[in-house]
Amino acid sequence: MNVRSPDQTTCAAFWVKSIAETLEAAGLDTHALFEEAGLELAALSDADARYPTEGISLLWQLAATRSGNPAIGLTNSSVVKPGSFDVVAYAMMSSANLLGTLERVVRYVDILSDAATLTIADDRQGHRLILELFGGKHPVPRQRFEFDLITLLSFFRWVTNRDLRPLAFELRFPPPADPQPYQDAFKCPLRFNAPVNALLFAHTDVTLPLPTAHPELAEMHERIASEHLQRLDPAQTCHRVRAVIIRHLPDGEPRRPKIAAILGMSERTLQRRLAAEGISFQRLLDDTRRELAQHYLSQRNLSLADTAYLLGFSDQSSFFRAARRWFGTSPRDYRIRLITDGSGGS
Repeated sequence: MNVRSPDQTTCAAFWVKSIAETLEAAGLDTHALFEEAGLELAALSDADARYPTEGISLLWQLAATRSGNPAIGLTNSSVVKPGSFDVVAYAMMSSANLLGTLERVVRYVDILSDAATLTIADDRQGHRLILELFGGKHPVPRQRFEFDLITLLSFFRWVTNRDLRPLAFELRFPPPADPQPYQDAFKCPLRFNAPVNALLFAHTDVTLPLPTAHPELAEMHERIASEHLQRLDPAQTCHRVRAVIIRHLPDGEPRRPKIAAILGMSERTLQRRLAAEGISFQRLLDDTRRELAQHYLSQRNLSLADTAYLLGFSDQSSFFRAARRWFGTSPRDYRIRLITDGSGGS
């Protein structure tokens, strides 16, 4: 089993196994790719194994390069992978409707990957399931976002027993040279250069009863998933706080009292729990902003003013000072460096 350092986020072996199956379906040498990415292929058979998120990002970068297919994450888009969700699948399946399924995958996403944050945002159009991925020193490649979102959608189609078509598939990356694989996979309007990576579902779709709904089993599966989550990761508060920070950054800099209130705990309790996990609220806020800044600055369509706003800074000068502290250079120069290094999200 891979041992995780305090600063290292990870993905579950059962999630990584579905990545390996996708790469095999694309005709790639999975053994060679895993070895080059510094990952142990044999660990896929260990139910408790966890893989470092930076290695997963490198795996996708290598796969896209070796295959010459930038849409390789969509290769297995028509294949349903309930096994990718392990114990979380049962909690999602027994939900009353798709909205309950979305709420449960948001609640238990750390079981799949503590490098991922899922949030649900409601607006006039419908319910938006937003995905953010963290970890590692470099921006996460688009293939990883695409694979995760199509895997989620494939499961939702399976559990609803319908050819579920979102109102939109949204990706923060630029439009691909060939959009057809995306159209074939998601079967809905495609929105590239979007503010977030997300699937947007209609109100009518998320409120229809699920054929697998079972109230009694739902309660049992929730308990099993909760116990699994507690055994897996003692630092749950850290991940919950980060998810709330991400959701509220565009409203301005999140303050600790407000975050504590949203999480239903006192400010003192929040401070104590984070301290027990070896991190302060201010450091968690700063780390979250830094990782998001890496993602945003790799997107050429986002202006520096928009990036500062999305990170919750009151003005660009505050953002510029933070960038110099994080990256040792200005946001503009750091963006040029990312693009020059080939990490510009193309």
